[in-house]
Amino acid sequence: MRKLRATGDACVKRIYGDWRSQHLTGWSAVLLHHALTPVQQFAYTKGKDATDMQLIIDAMDMLHEGHLHGFCIVSSDSDFTPLAQRIRNSGRLVYGFGKEQTPEAFRQACSRFIALENLGEMSADKTQPSGAKENVQQTAASAAKKTEGQIRDLLYKAIKDCAGEGEGWANMSAIGSYIRQTDPGFDPRSYGYSKLSKMLRELRGVQFGTNQCRKIPYGNLMKLLREAIDRFKADDGFSDANHVGVFLKPRWNWEDWGFESFDALLATIDALQRQGTRIRLAAPD
Repeated sequence: MRKLRATGDACVKRIYGDWRSQHLTGWSAVLLHHALTPVQQFAYTKGKDATDMQLIIDAMDMLHEGHLHGFCIVSSDSDFTPLAQRIRNSGRLVYGFGKEQTPEAFRQACSRFIALENLGEMSADKTQPSGAKENVQQTAASAAKKTEGQIRDLLYKAIKDCAGEGEGWANMSAIGSYIRQTDPGFDPRSYGYSKLSKMLRELRGVQFGTNQCRKIPYGNLMKLLREAIDRFKADDGFSDANHVGVFLKPRWNWEDWGFESFDALLATIDALQRQGTRIRLAAPD
């Protein structure tokens, strides 16, 4: 509820279900604590979605009344995907809240999707009924995923597309907005980070300034580095690192890209082989 209040004033708060069911008896304290209005919907036939149908009907009625700026749907059910799409087509915001395994279709249909596992209040809220606590008490650390594959590519692309002209700096807030528009369900807490900025700092090949970052042009660097090593290499293919550094610095100043020394730069290059103060690059693939 704290997350919901941060998005605006929730003037209509309804919760749907067959309140005769024993499964919902533990929700009484939650209804009172959060001022939720229970909507009774009888389960006419077992296994049918009468409750979902009533929620959709009420949502469409409120949409056409025209006085609401946005909707919040708390569900992990992809059946609400058409509803979210219809609301967004009307120019309203749709905030979705659901479990981490919520189908991608519903996540993408929302303006913003928030995984319940990432909300600390879910495990700390004493008014939460025991039945609702199941599967939402995972911490960010236990649910953490590696920043690799598609999500890593998304972060790199966000930096590139948000970069300004000239030196290529991208503002952190612009990167965040870009990622949320591309992936409404993105949340750094799902990957073990409390903030997007901390997640970005784990990316290799990125330089950081005050509230901004930019990709380091390793492509240009590697061409110059290979040229320098070839210029000074001995018969075994190794070159003196000091000679290489002197040659490279006027052409690619590592200090301009946030490296304290030439050695600090070399430490980030996987293809580099070292033998004391001598270096060489592995043959290109």
